[in-house]
Amino acid sequence: MRTTGLRAVFAAVLLVLAGCAAPTAAPGGDASPATPHPDRDGFDDPDQDVLGWENGYWYDEPIAVDQSDGLNDSEMEAFVARGMARVEHIRQLEFDERVPVSVVSRDDYRSASAGGAASPDSEYNRWNDQVWEALFIAGESTGSASAISATTGSSVLGFYSPSDGEIKIVTDSPGEPTIDNATLVHELVHAVQDQRFDLTDARFRSETQDGDLATDGVIEGDASYVERQYSERCAAGTWDCVATPDTQNSRGGDPNLGVLITIYQPYSDGPVYVHDLYERGGWEAVNDALRNPPVSTEQTIHVTDESPRPISFADEGTNGWSTFPDQGVEGSDTVGEASMFAMFWYQARTSGAETVRVESIADTNSRYDTYNYDAEPSNGWANDRLFPYRNAAGADTEYGYVWVTEWDTDGDAREFRDAYLNILSAHDATQRDDGVYVIEDGSFNDAFRVVRTGDRVVVVNGPTPADVDEIRPGLAS
Repeated sequence: MRTTGLRAVFAAVLLVLAGCAAPTAAPGGDASPATPHPDRDGFDDPDQDVLGWENGYWYDEPIAVDQSDGLNDSEMEAFVARGMARVEHIRQLEFDERVPVSVVSRDDYRSASAGGAASPDSEYNRWNDQVWEALFIAGESTGSASAISATTGSSVLGFYSPSDGEIKIVTDSPGEPTIDNATLVHELVHAVQDQRFDLTDARFRSETQDGDLATDGVIEGDASYVERQYSERCAAGTWDCVATPDTQNSRGGDPNLGVLITIYQPYSDGPVYVHDLYERGGWEAVNDALRNPPVSTEQTIHVTDESPRPISFADEGTNGWSTFPDQGVEGSDTVGEASMFAMFWYQARTSGAETVRVESIADTNSRYDTYNYDAEPSNGWANDRLFPYRNAAGADTEYGYVWVTEWDTDGDAREFRDAYLNILSAHDATQRDDGVYVIEDGSFNDAFRVVRTGDRVVVVNGPTPADVDEIRPGLAS
């Protein structure tokens, strides 16, 4: 997805927050009825392929695979083939062709991710820097590209690339590779999604951060839902499953928890969203959602089909301040409810801001939900557009932004404004007589004007109070 630098791949991501352990699902039954299969005697013709049988392996037969010393070629072939058969059995979708699986070292993955990213000084990254700075997640001393690269480099366990139809497992021991059952199954679901629905199609790409996360809600939600069904069968002893050594994937690195919470939202709320679809209409309802993905994280957080409210905007910047017209949607991004929640949670955790209770992220009510992204300051989101600004008139280019947010009610808008002001307070902002707040020190040292008018809140940011007035003149506090 675009916000993480993983737009062309679909990954399995691990996230466990210290002090906020993810709930563990109790072993459960099958998510779908058993698939009848023909007489197995002599059934070895790929032209007669059926659900639950792949490359000579049935979904419920044991295989001779021991990962204690890594996987050899024959073990890898058997492990992947049976995994494909099991995905078919649970997901009720047939693979069109075999899925190549290879391994890559974590160091090589980090290097490739960093090398494939745009230059930190690219127009896109300068634009995106303001998006993540507005969220108080990546400040001026870090930059969005570095924060995202460091986070994904340490948290991705494996990924599927639609461009080459291949799964790559990220491991610390490429010479003696091991693969976790859940990671393999997760990526195999992406492979069958791609084969049946074409993950390179335009409907799976968005020009906004919220749109990417929303689309991933059904893509990753589907994969995570099937992964959970598979893991429950393993835990219950319903299926014989290959054990994975405890030493696999130490990961390391220094992830930015604000970025990680943001990009993890589809893996957490997506399975709940997909489970609701499955309960109401079976796998065909999930297939329909892949054909017509959700458009906002509000839809996946709250399992709703409520559409975002349109927001119009006219650039009023003066004295050299202008938007980035070639980036995003007419220069704007939409961060959405999930990213707003991440902002409030991250600032509560790192700066002690009075926004949300840090432990509330573990308050879930579904066995498919890992973390809770529903909080008062971000709930009631109706839409937002965040316009990064730049000014190259002086010796150095300066940056700022205008963030227009719409809310369902005046009360929702007030809750967002109050929580946002609490973030400013946590960074020792002082309010001037003209209503502008100034943070003097740190990664977010800037000037801010925050204005609520009914169910709309507008945040204007610039290096100085004078810049704030030039970026959005006439906006009274």
